[in-house]
Parts: sequence; structure tokens; C-alpha cells
Amino acid sequence: MSDSIKTIAKNKKAFHDYFVIEKYEAGIELKGSEVKSIRAGRVNLKDSWCSIVKGEIFVNGMHVSVYEQGAQWCKDPLRVRRLLMHKKEIMKLFGQEQQQGYSIIPLSVYFKGSNIKLEIGLCKGKKLYDKREDMARKSAKRTIERELKERFR
Repeated sequence: MSDSIKTIAKNKKAFHDYFVIEKYEAGIELKGSEVKSIRAGRVNLKDSWCSIVKGEIFVNGMHVSVYEQGAQWCKDPLRVRRLLMHKKEIMKLFGQEQQQGYSIIPLSVYFKGSNIKLEIGLCKGKKLYDKREDMARKSAKRTIERELKERFR
């Protein structure tokens, strides 16, 4: 089996709003035509988050659009989906999430071989000045690259 990785969707807002402390890989429990819809790239992670309930981890707010050819069996696009992880990893995340300011946020959805995986991150919220600092750093980097490109033309 090939372990080629093909990214389907990324949560860019998560990297803007949070510092990513640790990353984990989880499988997703999908139903019916959700797999075909994800294969078509019709998934959005923008306002999603993860919660741990009774030793199981769930992703909330992940929007998987309805697959047109499978409309009669369609599921709710925003339904809560269970993630597949080892119990030890879930308990470790649960302990770390209880600390003040930590959240579990989905970072990306990708194919690993033929399986659909979700990369989740243990994240700490950024303050407003951290976001401004990041934007200033990116802007400076773009300006430098633009100037170098013009200079060596």
C-alpha cells in the first residue's frame, strides 16, 4: 500500500488565530456519500473544533457539502463526526486541553494512501499583538522577496 499524501483542505485561520503546540493524526468516521464529497474537495474546516466526550474525540463544525448524485442518502453537512485515535492519545490530549487557553483544532484533511485522515493540533490562542506581529513579519518577507526579484531581473 502506498503512503502518498494528498492534501484536500487546510485550516489557514487556525494558524492565524492559534500557536500550534503539537500535531496529531486521526481517522474520520464518515457515512454514505461523504467520502465522495471529500474526494471532490468539498470540505471546509474554517470554524471547526474538536471536543472530547466520555473518552471519545469528535470534530464539530466541519462542513462536508452534500454530494449531488447521492442526495437521497445525504447527511447533515455540519454533523458531529467521531475521530479515530488511540485511547492513550485521546487521554493525553484531554489532560493537556484542561490547561487554561488550550484548544484542539483541526488543521487539515488529507488522503494517506486510500484513507482520509484529519490532522488535529493542540493549540494555544494568540493575542492581538501576536497576530499583528505575524502579519508584519509576513509583509516584510513579501517586500524583501519582491525587491530581490526586481533587483535580479
